[in-house]
Amino acid sequence: MSGPSLAPYILRRPWLKKWMMPFANWYANASGYRKLGLKADDLIPEESMTVQLALKRLPPKEQYDRVFRLRRAFQCSLAHQLLPPEEQMKPEDDRPYIKPLIEAIEAEEKERADLESLSIRK
Repeated sequence: MSGPSLAPYILRRPWLKKWMMPFANWYANASGYRKLGLKADDLIPEESMTVQLALKRLPPKEQYDRVFRLRRAFQCSLAHQLLPPEEQMKPEDDRPYIKPLIEAIEAEEKERADLESLSIRK
């Protein structure tokens, strides 16, 4: 899905996480996707087969909500406007909903590859 990340290293160390959280919150707010009503997982590119499979596994309500958020953000972008503050995505509502599915699919693919490369010896 993506390259190496420092996030697991930082999250395992509470003192480093506490030190980095203000910067992470500032960066998420400065990126502007929340002002358009999007969640962070809405920004994941859909080109890979893993992401497309994860999108198919979403519950219907979550699929509808995702399409609604993307269309509303597109309309706001065309109009060069931001959503009113009450409609913007709040940090506590910005939870991952596709990443757990992507991780599960990648684990399944790894397990399938391991089983296919298994050789039986007598």
